[in-house]
Amino acid sequence: MLTAPPTRTRPARMLVSAPRCHTPESVVGNTPVLWIDDLTRRGTAGFWAKLEGANPGGMKDRPALHMVREALRRGELAPGGAIVESTSGTLGLGLALAGIVFGHPVTLVTDPGMEPIVHKMLEAHGARVEVVTQPHPEGGWQQARRDRVAELLVPGSYNPDQYHNPDNVAGYESLALELAAQLGRVDVLVCSVGTGGHSAGVSRVLREFFPHLRLVGVDTVGSTIFGQPARPRLMRGLGSSIYPRNVDYTAFDEVHWVGPAEAVWACRALASRHHASGGWSVGAVALVASWVARNEDADVRVAAVFPDGPARYFDTVYNDAYCAANGLLTGAPPDAPDVLSAPGDAEVTRWTVCRRVVDPLSPGASS
Repeated sequence: MLTAPPTRTRPARMLVSAPRCHTPESVVGNTPVLWIDDLTRRGTAGFWAKLEGANPGGMKDRPALHMVREALRRGELAPGGAIVESTSGTLGLGLALAGIVFGHPVTLVTDPGMEPIVHKMLEAHGARVEVVTQPHPEGGWQQARRDRVAELLVPGSYNPDQYHNPDNVAGYESLALELAAQLGRVDVLVCSVGTGGHSAGVSRVLREFFPHLRLVGVDTVGSTIFGQPARPRLMRGLGSSIYPRNVDYTAFDEVHWVGPAEAVWACRALASRHHASGGWSVGAVALVASWVARNEDADVRVAAVFPDGPARYFDTVYNDAYCAANGLLTGAPPDAPDVLSAPGDAEVTRWTVCRRVVDPLSPGASS
C-alpha cells in the first residue's frame, strides 16, 4: 500500500522569520541570551548570558560602528580619511567592519600578543595592521600602541580612542535594550571591564528601566583599573595598564579580579556543558556570574555579557600545551573568592572580590 509522502513546510515559508540583511552593518545585534546553570553543579541557580560572539566580530562591532558613524556626522573623519586605532583584537574586527560599511581605510596598531588568526582576518578584511615591538615602561603594551597611533594620525584621519571616547559607551545602547526586551527584568548585571565602555553603557540604559540594578565588574589580576598594581597579564580583552576615562566607577556595586587559570576552567566548563564559550573575558565573567547567582535569592535575575566566542583562543585557552606551560590546568577554582575590604589592601593573585569601588586617581582613593 502506497503511503503519502511526509508533508514539509515550504522553504520560502521557513525563511519568513529569518532576518534578511542587506548590508554587513545590519547583521550586528539581536544576539541571543542563553541560560547557564551553576558551573559548580551544586544547585539550580544560574544566569542568562548575552552571546555577543554571535555578532560578526564580537561585542565591539556595536561601538565601532557607532563611533565611526558619529565621527562622520561631526566631520571628524574626512572623506577617504583613515580610521586609526589601538586594539588587542575585538575592536579591530569591529573597525574593519566599519571601514567596509562606511568606505574608509583602517589602520590598527596591536602588539605581539594578538592571536595570529585575528591578525590574518583583520588583513583579510582589508585593514592594515602594525605591531609595536616594545612595551611602554609604565603603560605597558597599551600605552606603546597608543603612542604609535598618535604618530600615524594625519589631518582628516580619525582615532576612535576607545578608552576615553564617550561614543564607545553610547554604542552599547542597543545591547541594553535587547537585554531588557529579552529578559523582562535584570536585577544584577555582570560585565568584564577593559575600556569601561560596555559596563557603563549597558548599566546606564538598564537602570532607566530597573533602578535597583546592581552592577558587578570583572577585572583580571595584574590590571590597574580598580586600584591594583600593573603586572604582566596573560588575559587579553579585559584589564588595563592605563586608566580609561570611560570606566564609570560610581556605577559599580562590587568588583572581582580573576586569574587566568580560573578563567580557563570556566571557559572549558562552558564549552563542554553548554556548547557556548569564549575567551578570557567570557570565562572570568561566567565564573563570577555563577557565584553571584548561587548566592542570591532564587527570584533574582542575573545577566552577564559574553563579549566573544571561542575561535580565536584555540591556541591559548583551549590548547593543553599552552595551558600546561603557563600553569593554567589547576582544576576547579575555590568555591568563593577571597575578600578585600579596600582595593589597595593587598595585591591579588587569584579570584578576589571587593565591595568598595573607587576611582584610583581620585583624592584619598588609597586610604
